[in-house]
Amino acid sequence: MVKPPKPPSFESAVSELETIVQEMENGQLPLEHALAAYQRGTALLHQCQEILGKAEQTIRVLESTDTEAPPA
Repeated sequence: MVKPPKPPSFESAVSELETIVQEMENGQLPLEHALAAYQRGTALLHQCQEILGKAEQTIRVLESTDTEAPPA
């Protein structure tokens, strides 16, 4: 059975997204490549937003746990 590829880490996704933005801002990509880069960039952006959302939830849980604990 083939496992689906593991999504890149947040840092590598941001790095790839920055590269895509630079290439697109350059304006030298053929239309077909620009569209593919845009699609990939959109997917990376959604992935980064999801990772950040999960991190925010974790922080909220940790903060609520800290405020509920009795003082030492």
